[in-house]
Amino acid sequence: MPSQGTIGDRVRGLRLNRRMSQAQLAGPDLSDSYVSLIESGKRTPTPVVARLLAERLGCTTEFLLHGIEPRQRIDTELGLRHAELELQHGDPAAAAERFTEIVKAADEENAMLTAQARFGRARALEAQGRLGQAVEAFERLRREAAAHPERLADLPLTVALSRCYQRAGDRLRARDLAASALAQASRLAITQGELAVDLAASLIETQGEGDSAAVTYVKHVLDVTGTPCVVDRSGEIHALWQASIAAAAGEDSALAVRLADDAIMAGRSGRIARQAAVTAMRWAKLESSPVEEAEALVQAATAVFAELPGSTSLQGASLVANAQVRLRAGDPVKGAELATAALDLLDGSPVKAEAHLVIAKVTVGLDGDAFAHLDAARDVLADLGRPMYGSDRQTARSWRELGDLYGDVGAPDQQTAAYRRALEAAGVRSSMAGVMSSAGVSQRDQ
Repeated sequence: MPSQGTIGDRVRGLRLNRRMSQAQLAGPDLSDSYVSLIESGKRTPTPVVARLLAERLGCTTEFLLHGIEPRQRIDTELGLRHAELELQHGDPAAAAERFTEIVKAADEENAMLTAQARFGRARALEAQGRLGQAVEAFERLRREAAAHPERLADLPLTVALSRCYQRAGDRLRARDLAASALAQASRLAITQGELAVDLAASLIETQGEGDSAAVTYVKHVLDVTGTPCVVDRSGEIHALWQASIAAAAGEDSALAVRLADDAIMAGRSGRIARQAAVTAMRWAKLESSPVEEAEALVQAATAVFAELPGSTSLQGASLVANAQVRLRAGDPVKGAELATAALDLLDGSPVKAEAHLVIAKVTVGLDGDAFAHLDAARDVLADLGRPMYGSDRQTARSWRELGDLYGDVGAPDQQTAAYRRALEAAGVRSSMAGVMSSAGVSQRDQ
C-alpha cells in the first residue's frame, strides 16, 4: 500500500527507523541542513539526490518519490487501464467502481495517478447519466487543476463540464465553459486529436449559429479530421483486453500493461470517428451550413455510424439530418425518402419525431393528408414527458414545428396543445393557456 505523507515524511520516517541522524544520512555528499529542508517539505530532492537517499535508507527511489513500490505502481497503472477499457467498451457502473477502488488504494500522496482515477470516475458517472454527481466531481477536479496544474489538465475538465451542463439543461453555464475551452484551445492551436474533436462536439451543442468563432473552429476541426475509414475493431479490443487480464493473473504485469495499452489504442480511432461524425451531423443541421458541404458531411457520418457497433440510432439520426438538408436544397421527395428510411432505425426519441415531421412537412406541401405523421410525432414527443433536467431545446423545437404544421392543416386545438408543450419543454410554465394559440401564431409569423 502507498505510504502516507510527503516525500519529506518518508525520508524522516525511514531515517528514524534506521536510527540515523540527519548528518549520517547526508554523508559526505550532502549537508545535514539540506536533509532537514527535504524532511520539512521546503525542498524536493532531485532525481540524483533521491537515488542517493534511497540507497542509504534501504528503499527504492520509486517508494521515496511516490510512496509505492514499483510493483505496486505498475499494478495501479494496470488498474487504470482496465478501468478505462471498462468505461469505453464495457459497463460504466463497473468502471466507476474500479476507478473508486484505485482512488482508495493510490492515496492522495500519489497525486497524479489519483487524479487520473478521479477523472475516470467522473466520466463513468457521466456515462451512467448521473449528471449531478458527475458535475460535482468535475468541478472539484477543476478547482484542483487550478491549484495543481502539474497533476491535472484544465482543458479536458472544462470540455467535460460544458458537456454535462448542456445535458443537464444549464445552457448558459455550458456555453461559458465551452467558450473558455475554445479560448484555451485556440491559444495552443489545438485543432487535431480526440480533445479537439470533443471540444468541437461541445461547441456545436452549446454555441449554435450565433457564435461565428465557434462554428469556424468546429468546421476547421472537421476539415482537419477528415472522413475516417472506420473498421469495427471491437473483437480485437476485447481479445487484447482479455489477454491483458490473463497476463496480470500470471504475474506478468508489464505485458498486461502493454496489452491493455494496445486495446485502448485500438479503440481510439473509432471513438474519434464516432464523435467527429456526431459533430458533422450537427453542423450539417445548421441553417448557415452550405448545402453541398452539409450533405457531404452528413453522408460521411451515416457511413461511419453504419460501421460502428451500437450506432443504429445515430445512423437513423444522420438520415434525418440528411433529409432536413435535402429540404433546404429544395428536394422534398428525397428528404421524405431519407426520413422514411430513418424511422426503422430510431427508437422513441425526439429524432424519430423529427423524421415524422419531415415527412409531414413534405406531405403538406404536396397537399396530402399529413395527420398520420403529425399524430405519430405528437405521440413520440408526449412519451418523452417533461425534461428531467431544465429545458430540452430539441424537444421544444419539435413541439413548436408540430404546432406550426397543425396550424397549416387547420387543426387549431392540436396547434394550441403543441405550442403549450413547446413552452414546457423550453422550461416555461405558463398559466396563460387561453392565449396560447394566438401567441403561438403571432410568433410563427414573425
